[in-house]
Amino acid sequence: MTETRWLDERERHAWRGYLRMHTQLVARLHRQLQNDSGLSLSDFDVLVQLTDRPEPRMRVGELGQALQWEKSRLSHHLGRMQRRGLVVREDCPDDARGAFIVLTEQGREAIEQAAPKHVETVRELVFDALTEDQVHALASIADRILAKLDE
Repeated sequence: MTETRWLDERERHAWRGYLRMHTQLVARLHRQLQNDSGLSLSDFDVLVQLTDRPEPRMRVGELGQALQWEKSRLSHHLGRMQRRGLVVREDCPDDARGAFIVLTEQGREAIEQAAPKHVETVRELVFDALTEDQVHALASIADRILAKLDE
C-alpha cells in the first residue's frame, strides 16, 4: 500500500481556489441565464450540444456522454425541456430502443436569445480578467487535464 501524497501548500491553495472559482462562476452564470432568458445552465448545456452539430439532433446516450450526466438526471432534465417545447424526442428508425433528442424551433430561438448575454458575461467574468498569456495557459491546462481524464 502506498502512502498518500498530500497536497503541499501551493497545490492546496491552487486546488481550493479552483473549487471556489468554479462554484462561484457556475452560480453566477446560472443566475444570469435564469434572469435574462429563463434557461438554466443545464438547459443551455443541452442546447449548445444540439446546436454545435450540423444537424440539431443527438442520440440520448451520446448526449448523456457528452454532458457527463447519469441516465436519470438526463431523462428528468430532457423531460422538463420537452414539456417547455425546447426539444422533442424522436424514435430511432434503426434501433427500436434508441431515441434522438431534437432541437425545436422554440429551443433554437431560446439559445439564440440567451447566447449573446451569456457570452458577454463569460467574457466579463473570465476573459477580461486575464492576459493573452493567461488565456493560453488556461486553454493548455484544460487540454492537459481533459486528456488525462480521457485516459
